[in-house]
Amino acid sequence: MSTPQLPDAERKLFIGGEWVEPDGGHYPVLDPATEGVVGLAPEASRDQVYRAAAAAREAFASWSRTRPEERAAILDRAADLMQRDFAPNTELARAETGATTATARGMQVAVGVSRFRRYAKGALEPVEEALVPQINEAGPMGRAGVFGALAVRQPVGVVTCITSYNNPWANPAGKVAPALAMGNTVVVKPAPQDPLSVFKMAEALEEAGVPRGVVNVVTGSAPAVGEAAVDSPDVDMVSFTGSTAVGQRIAEVCGRDMKRQLMELGGKGAALVFDDADLDSAVQGIGTTFAFYSGQICTAPTRVLVQRGVHDQLIERLKGYAGFLKVGDPTARDTVVGPVISAAHRDRIESYVELGRKEGATVVAGGERPSLDRGFYVAPTLLADCTNDMRVAREEIFGPVVVVIPFDDDEEEGIALANDSEYGLLDYVWSGDVARAFRVARQLRAGGVGVNTIGRNMEAPFGGFKKSGVGRDVGSYALHAYSELQSIVWPG
Repeated sequence: MSTPQLPDAERKLFIGGEWVEPDGGHYPVLDPATEGVVGLAPEASRDQVYRAAAAAREAFASWSRTRPEERAAILDRAADLMQRDFAPNTELARAETGATTATARGMQVAVGVSRFRRYAKGALEPVEEALVPQINEAGPMGRAGVFGALAVRQPVGVVTCITSYNNPWANPAGKVAPALAMGNTVVVKPAPQDPLSVFKMAEALEEAGVPRGVVNVVTGSAPAVGEAAVDSPDVDMVSFTGSTAVGQRIAEVCGRDMKRQLMELGGKGAALVFDDADLDSAVQGIGTTFAFYSGQICTAPTRVLVQRGVHDQLIERLKGYAGFLKVGDPTARDTVVGPVISAAHRDRIESYVELGRKEGATVVAGGERPSLDRGFYVAPTLLADCTNDMRVAREEIFGPVVVVIPFDDDEEEGIALANDSEYGLLDYVWSGDVARAFRVARQLRAGGVGVNTIGRNMEAPFGGFKKSGVGRDVGSYALHAYSELQSIVWPG
């Protein structure tokens, strides 16, 4: 395959409603499948990032006072424009992420569009909640009386949205759309590996009529760009999706100025498979780690905890599943596993597989680099004979690698193993006994639990326990995340 010639290959920053030449020139964005150049992304300076935040601060005063119907109309029009350009948007997302065409179409661009539509409706959700009146006796605080109260959600202010490389449509849309719906203004800092799609999102918002300064996009390959987007004095909140290590550094900066945070960080999802489980369902669910975004997803069930009674059967079925998956050209209809995002990340994943070998794990499937001429490919890899103290079982690999750990008949042992992790984003339980599955789910220290499924309810709160994050979003919870609660009290 060859990297397509895409329009507008050299991008500009979007600051204060203007497309601005970057102070630091441009850097190449590579197609992970071909290693060819998809386009040139702008390298912002710290000063330009600060100017973007200042533009957002200036725009906040008027945008936060717009009628919800106006905000909803702009978000809806933006969704229409993203849908209008669906085919080129899909091709760009595929080229800069290495995702298969089906994934770029159905799970990246389509989800991005649907999130703008969801939060166009979200802009119209009530922001006031009447509280039960309270009868107060006379005292130091004043006369006796009946006091009414309202809890009112107000926009936070200027929100920096720092997004991950695994989904340059759904992830930014899940931040930008609810933030705008609530009346905030935004500075978007996409991941350096695949920022070009976010400029298409900004173009749609501009054409939809978003006022100047309400949306700003700054990019750069240097850490200084992200640092400026966090430490700018004009920023009130940081919404970040990415690694726990980077999230901790961002949280330290936010803590100094008491900036609000929404952190969706790493995961090492435990999949508890009991001996009465539907193994076909479990294999299908766990197998998405191999196939979906080539394992570059924090919600993947990468740590399989299986009762010994079905351990060998599960290993054989997962081995067969991994061997069936075609690795290669993401534009080919029968490809299931495309490349990972970069050569550096491929090397990192391979180093974990080698570490697993040294720790005593058995490589049951994969473990060797696919024999392809170009591209950053990793074969779906299954590691057996693992224990929960191995680094491959404790650290987030973020690739198509699954580790399998057996446990005995004691339900409590499986729960303890699942909870023995610094992460707690999404866990999974497979059991034919639904009562047991729900009993176990309630004891797992994770922000979400899938019972006999990897499916998600997109109105359910999403976020993590422990080092997997701070706060919740998705559905109406995202509107809450991008707002502050204000109470208004008056005498009856």
